[in-house]
Amino acid sequence: LDTIPCLLSSWSEWSDCSVTCGKGMRTRQRMLKSAAELGDCNEELEQAEKCMLPECPIDCELTEWSQWSECNTSCGKGHSIRTRMIKTEPQFGGTACPETVQRTKCRVRKCLRGPGMEKRRWKEAR
Repeated sequence: LDTIPCLLSSWSEWSDCSVTCGKGMRTRQRMLKSAAELGDCNEELEQAEKCMLPECPIDCELTEWSQWSECNTSCGKGHSIRTRMIKTEPQFGGTACPETVQRTKCRVRKCLRGPGMEKRRWKEAR
């Protein structure tokens, strides 16, 4: 019995890449036109290949905020700060890093400004 050659449709267009960025796969198919009874057909009906789209954006990542620092003055108005570190720098158009330092006002007890206090402090400082 003569084997009848496979009758195949032409390949479809490649599908879209399976991802919207980075590495993915795409496929294409073709159909068997001849009826299966006419013999075995060993031709492949689907192909897959890798596809590469522009790199995925990587957003900035930060650590948690530190505790607020001690007030920077021992009396009167001052400020304290807290900080956080950058864990991941943004790449390929990812979101930029927000602030990594915050400052807030603090006030320790009122400074005592008695007579002669300034002069005495001046002498000690020398």
